[in-house]
Amino acid sequence: MLWVLLKKQMAEVFKSYFYDAKRNRMRSGWGITGFIAFYLLIMVGLLGGMFTALSKTLCPVLTGAGLGWLYFLLMNGMALGIGTFGSVFSACSGLYLAKDNDLLLSLPIPVRTILAARVLNVYLLGVMYAATVHIPAQIVYWTVAGLTLVRVICGLLLFLIVTALVLLLSLMLGWVAAKISPRLKNRSVITVLVSFLLIVAYYFFYFRASGLVQDILRNAAMYGERIKGAAAGLFLFGRIGEGDWAAAGIFTAVAGILFALVWTILSRSFVSIATAGVSAPKGQDAGKRVWQKPVFRALLDREFARFTSSPNYMLNCGLGILLLPAFGVLLLLRGRGICSALNDAFASQPGSPAVLIFAMLGLLSAMNSMAAPSVSLEGRSLWILKSLPVEPRQVLRAKVVMQLILSEFPMLISAICAGFIVPASLGVRALLCLVALVYVGFSALLGVAVGVSMPILTWTNEIVPIKQSGAVSIVLFGSWGFIALVAGTYLGIGYRIGPALYLLLLGILLATASAFLLRWLDTKGSRRFAELS
Repeated sequence: MLWVLLKKQMAEVFKSYFYDAKRNRMRSGWGITGFIAFYLLIMVGLLGGMFTALSKTLCPVLTGAGLGWLYFLLMNGMALGIGTFGSVFSACSGLYLAKDNDLLLSLPIPVRTILAARVLNVYLLGVMYAATVHIPAQIVYWTVAGLTLVRVICGLLLFLIVTALVLLLSLMLGWVAAKISPRLKNRSVITVLVSFLLIVAYYFFYFRASGLVQDILRNAAMYGERIKGAAAGLFLFGRIGEGDWAAAGIFTAVAGILFALVWTILSRSFVSIATAGVSAPKGQDAGKRVWQKPVFRALLDREFARFTSSPNYMLNCGLGILLLPAFGVLLLLRGRGICSALNDAFASQPGSPAVLIFAMLGLLSAMNSMAAPSVSLEGRSLWILKSLPVEPRQVLRAKVVMQLILSEFPMLISAICAGFIVPASLGVRALLCLVALVYVGFSALLGVAVGVSMPILTWTNEIVPIKQSGAVSIVLFGSWGFIALVAGTYLGIGYRIGPALYLLLLGILLATASAFLLRWLDTKGSRRFAELS
């Protein structure tokens, strides 16, 4: 029974590799092979290759300086972080808050068996991620320092200890998230904010990685002495990889004791968390008034409710809501330096900073593509919307206005910040702001037009219309291509008429195209929407 449950859990994790949610059918043998090969290419080729290169940089220097333990501490610290990040979400959603908890608990299956299967699933996911760091690091060390039986055994023990710690951290953090999650009023927004902060942190450390590595190599001896003096436990942890039996025994025992403690706590609390429902406070609906809304307001509220209820929708199609104001702040802090660098780089194309800053705003604005999948997201429930006494053009306009409201204000903030720092006349700055806002309107209309022309209504997973639909791809990459064309045309020949006239002509072009798209949505687009089934 344990194997059956574990197989079910792993099948849920890798469902997309075997099942085509876009066509609602199983993938072919070649399709499955292709997806698995692509996954291995990413995990082994990309991540494994990246950490192999890092290991080759750190290991010879640190090992040669007698600081092999510091090398293992650094590499396995990264393995611990990546493994925990890769499995903690599965610990929350697949262990405690799984949708089939009630079903499994109603069957004659021991609770410990269900818990063990799900814990093993979390462990295996952590192993896959941690292995991309630990295995290359271990092989590089054996190549540099030499291969002995003691080092092989201690290296294997270190891998087991690291993966055990990954599991413990994932279980504890998942337990905390499962306890907090039912009490949050808007979990989707919080999920998006946390994901955004993690993305920002990733890119922050990614761009500073080279400097950090060089700093470690230059001051390795100093860092080593500080760690030995202030954190002897970390020193012993790193010594395991060098073949220290005592350190390996101590950490193996500690990991075993901690796992036994966490398992005991989980066994006692699993049922209470897994069966906890999100119940409304008593009397919440008592005496509640419901106000009648105008038709368009009701449709618009419906679009906002759909957007804010889905973390996937917000994170994949609404990232520009956060990126645009962040870029505006960056411009206020570093904008003059950016403009100076652009002036120096394109000295023969006067006025290029204004147009290139507009291009940057356009690239970030393209990250807001919530209108493109909005028609497809109706899915099999489209008949409900079509049965209401509303006109198709009202439905499509509501989808356009939803993106306008979510995109115009962030764009306005960023464009005003750009206007403060761009070295141009007041007219050029005003045109920069105005054309940026017109571009947002054009993008929203284009998204709905493409979405109603290329709908996917048979999906079984919302990620299909959000990330894998042709409409989203065309709008996103088409927008980037258009912006690249705008910038390239100015640098090629547009600079001859100056930024003011160029931006004015661009604004007229976008406004004309927007008027055409709005007319098309009200006529042919509405008829096409009415014919969807």
